[in-house]
Amino acid sequence: MTVEDRENKARELFSSGYNCCQAVAMTFADVIGLPESDVARLASGFGGGMGRMREVCGTVSAMTMAAGAIIPANDVSDKAAKTANYALVQEMADEFKRLNGSIICRELLGLGKPESTPVPSDRTPEYYKKRPCGELCSVAAGIIARKIQK
Repeated sequence: MTVEDRENKARELFSSGYNCCQAVAMTFADVIGLPESDVARLASGFGGGMGRMREVCGTVSAMTMAAGAIIPANDVSDKAAKTANYALVQEMADEFKRLNGSIICRELLGLGKPESTPVPSDRTPEYYKKRPCGELCSVAAGIIARKIQK
């Protein structure tokens, strides 16, 4: 898949109803090594900036998940792997922040404070018009895809 293919797929998955983290993470199910349905399940709670708390953007959480597949750090005694993994997470987050101004959901959405309900917004045409989330999914997917190419 090309970078553009991954960007488009992430945007399309978001537009089809998946949350931001699911849309980006599912785009890289092949890299993560799990079926899309399992990735969707594991990423489900990270939407809306972690359970709609509007903290770290779900797209950034998905980049972090992908970093674990790109540079695994699953051996607790391998400090070099953990360092490399964290460096990749920080590089991707820094690029996302440079391109979008923040990695915090409420800041990206222009919200003064988080909503006080866990109930997700209805996915109406108005929702998609006022939210930058589809584009943020595309940006995050592009960042990951370019890292994979290196």
